[in-house]
Amino acid sequence: MKPLIALLLACLSWPLGAAGFPDARGQYPFGVLNQRSLTLTAAYWNPILRYVSAKSGVPLVLRIARTADETTDMAVRGELAFVYSNHFFAPPRDRLGFRVLARQAGEGIRGQVVVLDDAPYTSLDALAGRPVAFANPYAMTGYYVPMDGLLRAGVTVRPVFAGNQEAAMAQLRLGKVAAAGVNDKVMANYSRRENLRYRVLYESEPYLDLAIMAHPTVPDAIAASVRAAFVGMAADPEGRRVLDAAAASIGAASAPGFVAAANADYDNYRRFFRHTRVPLDGR
Repeated sequence: MKPLIALLLACLSWPLGAAGFPDARGQYPFGVLNQRSLTLTAAYWNPILRYVSAKSGVPLVLRIARTADETTDMAVRGELAFVYSNHFFAPPRDRLGFRVLARQAGEGIRGQVVVLDDAPYTSLDALAGRPVAFANPYAMTGYYVPMDGLLRAGVTVRPVFAGNQEAAMAQLRLGKVAAAGVNDKVMANYSRRENLRYRVLYESEPYLDLAIMAHPTVPDAIAASVRAAFVGMAADPEGRRVLDAAAASIGAASAPGFVAAANADYDNYRRFFRHTRVPLDGR
């Protein structure tokens, strides 16, 4: 069995149920929001987590479920010591107490509604009543933000939940939906890798990229060590090599690395959820 597949199967087969941290193997489960396929997610994150584990002295192990909302549910049940996600700023998950440690560097991400470059749709109005693909009903820029843009434009569509960001993009590429609601960075990387031409009909304001967060029961010293290792990656030659290889594995032009962050940095997420026209999932 290839090492990547073995690691991926281990991520999926570890028994469920909160057992405290570290787990029975002395490891800290690290959940990653599924923006891409399980294989690509593992290819990107396993080398990063091996680096951070070695630098921090905190043994991290990747844990992902089959869909992004299922990975989020694992964290809600207390099965993950750390998460890389932006699903924990919406009520009631915001009240669970996950602590922001770091985030991906850069100006942030935007929600978009996109169509194929040769599609006949030139405005949001043209999508009325048509199927539009989204990642999952928890996704910030992959559902809530683009759907909010559609509703504010007075356009009602038929949502199709594909499970993750790139699965929604694949639905668009295959012509199964009229449009897709996407994270602009994930869409750009996907289009580069798949040689897909698309047009943007709607784009939101920027939101900070996904956050590395610690479960409230993770000791401060452990969380601080993990934060320091992530934040120091880009300046360390070894860390830089890991980041560049990770970027190449998903077709990204570069990997910006991570910077320190705090819960208050994500207040525009909370403002969005206070005013959105999209019904909240309630979980």
